[in-house]
Amino acid sequence: MTENSFLKQLEPADAGEMFWLTDTNRSYLKEWLPWLDYTKKVQDTAHFINMTVNQHNNNQGTHYGIWYDGRLAGTLGVHNIDWINKKTSIGYWLGAQFQGKGLMTSAVATYIDRLIFGSWDLEKVTIQAATENHKSRSIPERLGFHLEGILRRNEFLYDHFVDHATYSLLREEWAELKSSKKW
Repeated sequence: MTENSFLKQLEPADAGEMFWLTDTNRSYLKEWLPWLDYTKKVQDTAHFINMTVNQHNNNQGTHYGIWYDGRLAGTLGVHNIDWINKKTSIGYWLGAQFQGKGLMTSAVATYIDRLIFGSWDLEKVTIQAATENHKSRSIPERLGFHLEGILRRNEFLYDHFVDHATYSLLREEWAELKSSKKW
């Protein structure tokens, strides 16, 4: 992605680093991610990574670690791939100490370009984020996604429901954005 950052498929050897990042950012991430209470030890992270390896082996997508200056900064990946309708949705998170460096925007753009509209040849990608999660919403907005609408009470976060903004991007829109260098 840049001189100091790159994407690498998550593998079992990354469990310790990923757990460290999750654990040191627990209070920061818990505001928007519902799975933190289920990640209490390195083995929980290893289990998640093994699930992503199986997902990859079953041709249902790939999860990548975002690496910056030799440390894991965050992750991004698809939830699953609908091969019949040629679409998928992606999710991502970044540790607080890695915010503001353009890492996630670059990672999502690279992932979309090389995998989603590249080797997978899909037609559509969606991103959902809690309506109040402005940092996560800024990624699809920066990359030219279209706001399709708001899904009310779409996710339960520990003690309350949150609404989600749903964004989408089509293959031809991405090609136009790339050619006009609008991202």
